[in-house]
Formats: sequence, C-alpha cells, structure tokens
Amino acid sequence: MDPTDKPVGGRMIGTSLHYLGDQTNARRHIERMLADYIPPVRRPDTTRFQFDQRVTARATLPRILELQGFPDQAMRAAKANVEDALATDHALSLCNALADAACPIALRAGDLAAAERFVTMLVDHSGKHAFAFWHALGHTFEAILVIKRGDVVTGVPLLRGALDELRQTGFLHSYPGFLGAFAESLGRAGQAAQGLVAIAEALAQLERIEARWCEAELLRIKGDLVLQEGGPNSAGAAEDHFVQALDLARRQGALSWELRVAMSLSRLWDDGGRTKEALELLAPIYDRFTEGFETADLVAAKTLIDALR
Repeated sequence: MDPTDKPVGGRMIGTSLHYLGDQTNARRHIERMLADYIPPVRRPDTTRFQFDQRVTARATLPRILELQGFPDQAMRAAKANVEDALATDHALSLCNALADAACPIALRAGDLAAAERFVTMLVDHSGKHAFAFWHALGHTFEAILVIKRGDVVTGVPLLRGALDELRQTGFLHSYPGFLGAFAESLGRAGQAAQGLVAIAEALAQLERIEARWCEAELLRIKGDLVLQEGGPNSAGAAEDHFVQALDLARRQGALSWELRVAMSLSRLWDDGGRTKEALELLAPIYDRFTEGFETADLVAAKTLIDALR
C-alpha cells in the first residue's frame, strides 16, 4: 500500500463528515491527515489524485474552523493556503483553495476587499484553463459580492444566471448553500415569495445530497422569509424554523450558524415584547466567541445585544 493512502483516506472521511454536518469529527480527521501526511516522492499528488492533497485538506479545514466559531483562524488559514497553492504552480489546486475556502470565508466575514481579490483570481485562473465548474463558482461568488456591496438589483439576476451555469456543470455539492444565498437576496429585493420557492428547492436538494453542513442556515433563511412574506401565524411559523435551526446548529457544533440563528430569533422575540428572553439567548452565544469580533456577523450581533440592553 502506498504510504499516502491512509492519510488521503482520512482527508476524504473528514471532508465527507464536514459536508454531512459533523464538524467535530471532521476537524479531527483533517488535522490528523495534515499531521501524518508525507508528500509522495515518486509521483506527485496532482498526477494520482488531480489535486495537491495537502492544499485540498487545508481548504477544508478553514471551512470547519469558521463554522466552529473561529473566523480569524479560518481566514488566516485560507489565505495561507492560497499562497501554498500558488507555490505549487498547479492551477486546479489553486482553484480548489480559492473556491472551497478563501472566497466564501472572506465573503461571510465581510472582508470584501479580500473577497474581490480571491474571486478575481478564481475567475481568471479557471477561465484561463477552461475549468467549467470552478468558472461557474467564480461567477457565483462575483454575484454574491455585488449583493454584499448593497447592489441587490444588479446582483440578483447575476446570481440567478451564475446558478444556472453552476447547475449545468453537474457538480452540485455546494448548490444548496448558494441557493440559500439566492433566496436571501430575493428577500432583500422585496421578493419574499420567490425567495421561499428558492429556499424550498435548496432544502430539497440538501435532502438529496445530504449537504447537512448548511441546513441550519437554510432553515434560518426560510424563517426570515416567512416573516417577510407575512400572513397568518407567520411569527409562529418563523419561530419554529429558528428553533429547529438553533438545535441543529448546536448538535453540529456550528457556533457561527448558531449565532446567526440566534440573531434572527432574538429580533423576532424583541418585536413580540420578549426582549429579556432575546438578550438571554443571544448574549451567551456571543460570549462564547474568542475571536472574529471585527467580522460582519459578530459586529451585527454586538450591535443587536447593545440595542436589547
């Protein structure tokens, strides 16, 4: 047996566990792989596996760290991995490092300057080498960046087109999460009903491919859209979605999703006159973070906590 087989197998297990939503065990497998892995001497990883295996593992680890509530560590690791991928001079590994970690983590952190740099790099490299899947991902991140900068009118149709492009590649492991971002952007554009159609599709796709890692976030978005649409018992239905999402995030060890859900639920409770309960929910979750206080979610959470006091 090739001595690289066992650690590479561990990486695959860790990556699968991450997408299934088991972040604790996913991290254990990925970190063990990185500790034990010795690059092959006779033939490079890129010949046998298409990707540099160390770069690939280091693209998954930041995703896990971010979900577990370590956004600063995640961003540092993602940036370092891009530099390592550039040093390998292997375009496919670089695209993987950018698309799996650097682009989405920068976008969720609200570091839009870094996001623009990474997204531009991904679009350029994937286009140059005709990597259709990674090119579609690049266009998807481009559209999300436009929306993050506040231009929903331009961004929504761009994101719709990018998702059509992504769907045509047949690689759909990231698709439910992107559909969730699309649904949320429709809500921001005042199209809650269309957003609910998109989130229903996202949750159905999630069930088909078992992409549990983003399930709590999709349920949170659904709750927000239910509130935006209004209608009989919309507050009760939204609360049900938020409570389900909160429980799921806790079981998965996804503190970052837990914070987002808690913010949505706290706003709902505050609007219903349950301000004390809202604060008692959100403040302890915020206090569990030890870093990332300049990232978008933590800034928003601190602002909400101050308003509830």
